[in-house]
Amino acid sequence: MTLHIIVDGYNMIRQSSDLRRYDRFDLASGREELLRRLAEYRKVRPHRITVVFDGAGVPLPTEERDRVRGIDVRFSRGGESADTVIRRMAAREKERALVVSSDRGVSDFAAARGAAVIDSPAFEERIEIGRHAGQTEGGEPPAAGWTPTTRKKGPSRRLPKRQRRNRRKLGKL
Repeated sequence: MTLHIIVDGYNMIRQSSDLRRYDRFDLASGREELLRRLAEYRKVRPHRITVVFDGAGVPLPTEERDRVRGIDVRFSRGGESADTVIRRMAAREKERALVVSSDRGVSDFAAARGAAVIDSPAFEERIEIGRHAGQTEGGEPPAAGWTPTTRKKGPSRRLPKRQRRNRRKLGKL
């Protein structure tokens, strides 16, 4: 099963202190920086990624779609918010979707439809970890091996099925 990451674009930009600097300068530069980072992340983790931006202020009769550096970009149509587009996509994708948004209404709706949910700051951390994991000295992948740990391996309380599914999807990031 492939993972489809659906990102609430402006929510992610405005929740990030680093991306917010680009957004203050120019709205388009904030979008470009987000897409650049997601494209770098996609090189390490080749998941399908769709970023949805709010086009409610733009009088477009139809939803505008584009593809930039392997990332699907969508602007909502005039009179419709990006949240509505994300909800529609999450309802269609169900268990295959991972919705990235700090908006409580969007995340609750997506979770109710079976999609995994992660808030924007947590996803930004995962992007940074993924980007840096692909960059090691000399361009070689990190050596795989046993790491000593004191973590216990015995049985523990089992999480509900929905939470286990969510944890598996987040593990793929």
